[in-house]
Amino acid sequence: MIKQELFIEVPIDQLQEKMARGELTSRDLVLAYLDRIAQLDHDGPLLNSIAEVNPDALFIAEALDQERKEKGARGPLHGIPIVLKDNIDTGDKMHTTAGSLALRDHVADKDSFVAKQLREAGAVILGKANLTEWANFMTEGMPNGYSSRGGQVLNPYGPGKLDTGGSSSGPGSAVAANLASVSIGTETSGSILSPASQHSLVGIKPTVGTVSRSGIIPISHTQDTAGPLAKTVVDAVHVFQAIIGKDEDDAATGKARHFFRQDLSRHLIKDGLKGKRIGIAREAYFESVDEEKRELLNEAIKVLEAQGAEIMDVTIPTTKHEWGLGVMIHEFKNSLNAYLKTVSNDVPVRSIKDVINFHNDHEEDTLKYGQKWFLEAEKTSGLLTDNDYLKELLDDQRLSKEEGIDYTLNQHNIDAIVFPNNIGAGIPAKAGYPSITVPAGLTEKGEPVGITFTGTAFSEPTLIEIAYAYEQASSMRVAPKL
Repeated sequence: MIKQELFIEVPIDQLQEKMARGELTSRDLVLAYLDRIAQLDHDGPLLNSIAEVNPDALFIAEALDQERKEKGARGPLHGIPIVLKDNIDTGDKMHTTAGSLALRDHVADKDSFVAKQLREAGAVILGKANLTEWANFMTEGMPNGYSSRGGQVLNPYGPGKLDTGGSSSGPGSAVAANLASVSIGTETSGSILSPASQHSLVGIKPTVGTVSRSGIIPISHTQDTAGPLAKTVVDAVHVFQAIIGKDEDDAATGKARHFFRQDLSRHLIKDGLKGKRIGIAREAYFESVDEEKRELLNEAIKVLEAQGAEIMDVTIPTTKHEWGLGVMIHEFKNSLNAYLKTVSNDVPVRSIKDVINFHNDHEEDTLKYGQKWFLEAEKTSGLLTDNDYLKELLDDQRLSKEEGIDYTLNQHNIDAIVFPNNIGAGIPAKAGYPSITVPAGLTEKGEPVGITFTGTAFSEPTLIEIAYAYEQASSMRVAPKL
């Protein structure tokens, strides 16, 4: 087995350098991560972050090693092991279940667009990661990281004591514990930013439309997106660059056509904070975290200022608006019913109603926390014609964009808004706007804290400049003591 210093906490670019020099192979990496999965995930602290391992991972790695010798590397992800959240289709031998026993036999017949892009970039899909069941849109009160199929994900910074964040809990825990180099999560509202913050990781929640939604078990077509969780901003940008692109099967990617021509690595600038104007959303948001976390975040803000950013407190006018779940509930039925019609005959469900009935028939195994949102969704028409849905959709769009984030950015002439952890993720989620979270330190008890930067649509280049410059000046990523 390879020495830990060759891969533990080693960023992607350094892994590529080691493979180019012959010190390391993709096969070595896959074996090393499988060894750690055995020791830490399904033994030892039992993190339970990996739902399934790709049986072809070693063969894929060996083929990529041979390709490197013959043709050179395809790019920064060549031979890099990555895990995908278990709601992202892969057209191989692995299952896609969203953590549900109702889908335990579901094997997709083709790759999601995200998986296809990763394979073309040369990544090794190592396995599927556990998650909060149905991406945390099954019921109220379900713990982050729990699923009836996969059990409870634990946070390596305090297994059984600290929250894992969700719903991309497994992708967060796995990367934090060095069970994979990087991972792909999905977000409808906070589901990338939350586990990134809780695991001292960088998380990129993209503008909706930059990453295709096809082949991903859905919740809300106006809010859903996939994005990377990684140990560094550079690693996250490498993955993000690989998964963006125009997909004929996803109309949302049509609006992002101009975005795909960009080389995002150009925005990894050490002095990227110079001249930036950044607003701090203190009202309501910073008040929601305890004093110790608030102090860590205030120290992070001092770093921003020291690196040349102009800092000011701002209030988003719609901060105190009571954001409802009506849009998500209506879109959930419409989107999930469409997805379930594509599954194979081995799967016993074809609609939300079928899933509800499956849960009722297997109550002891599936309804530990109930199924409130499924029941609410089934009450809707599923046709997106309901008056209450249309009214709430229009309100959400207006209040999150024109009267929310965009108003605040324009009113103060600022480049980004700062939130603590994932608190405040709901407004950019409703708008479909991007956010990046970066480690901001650990509390005395060892709980990670993240600082999150949010902007308007397609402002990822600016957010990357801010996030990278802050990361380089602060270096707050700390590995868990396992």
